[in-house]
Amino acid sequence: MHHLMHNIERYLLSCRELAAFLSESGWIDRNSLRYEIIEQNDSHVIAFVQFEEIFIEGSSRVPGRIPCQVRLWLTLDHFGQVSHAKLL
Repeated sequence: MHHLMHNIERYLLSCRELAAFLSESGWIDRNSLRYEIIEQNDSHVIAFVQFEEIFIEGSSRVPGRIPCQVRLWLTLDHFGQVSHAKLL
C-alpha cells in the first residue's frame, strides 16, 4: 500500500489533469496537495484530491489562493504505477 501511495503522490505532483483544472492560470501549491483514496482495486484508484491554486492578480505582488478539489480516476498498470488519469 505504501508503494502505491508513493506512486500516486509522485504522479499527482506532475499531473496535467490537475493543471487543466486551474481556474486562474495559476499553479498548484505543492505543499497543499492532499488526497484520499475513495475506491481501489488492481486496475484503478478513485481519489479525492485537494490543493490550493496560487495566482498573482494584475500588478499585485501578493499571491492569491483558491482552494480546489476534484475527483480523479487513476488507471494503474500491472506494476501498480499510475498510467493516466481522468477527471470525474
